[in-house]
Amino acid sequence: MSDALVGDYDTEPPTPDREMRLDGGTASTLDAWIRSMSRPAPTAVGRLPSHSPTCAGCGKDNPAGLALEVDATEHGVSAVHRFDDRQEGAPGITHGGLVAAAFDDLFGFLLYRVGELAVTRSLTVEYLRPVLLGLDYGFTAYVRDRTGRRLHVDAAATDEDGRQVATAHATFVTVDVEHFEQGSSAKR
Repeated sequence: MSDALVGDYDTEPPTPDREMRLDGGTASTLDAWIRSMSRPAPTAVGRLPSHSPTCAGCGKDNPAGLALEVDATEHGVSAVHRFDDRQEGAPGITHGGLVAAAFDDLFGFLLYRVGELAVTRSLTVEYLRPVLLGLDYGFTAYVRDRTGRRLHVDAAATDEDGRQVATAHATFVTVDVEHFEQGSSAKR
């Protein structure tokens, strides 16, 4: 990321799409997101920041989101998550699409470990047992390998007894900042 994005001052007042900068100017939510995701080196072990306050997977300000809390581990990332009634599919069981969303967001946290921007190219989830509402599940993910711009990643979700309830495999492709600027310009 160039310093031009950080140092370019703006006189517009903050709005939901703009945040106040410490220097008194404003920066777009996209600029702030890019700064948080564009890490020059992999992060250390410990709690990772959400992708954005409104991220559907991990944002605390998204009432429809999962609000995942993810930790960097020695070999990847992990989370303990409890799905609630808002994520119900069949009675008492988590909707499969929301289990997939949890895996996809967990994979997104691996990007903090890699230190590059990337997007999901493909995601495959295998559901081995019902993921029940109101129980804690352990999620783990790691980068299996990298080929050029492609990151191949794996994850598993286990119940409190250590049994796998679901697994996921995905391919992420590294991208430039311009990829994300498309979403910002579409709102205008």
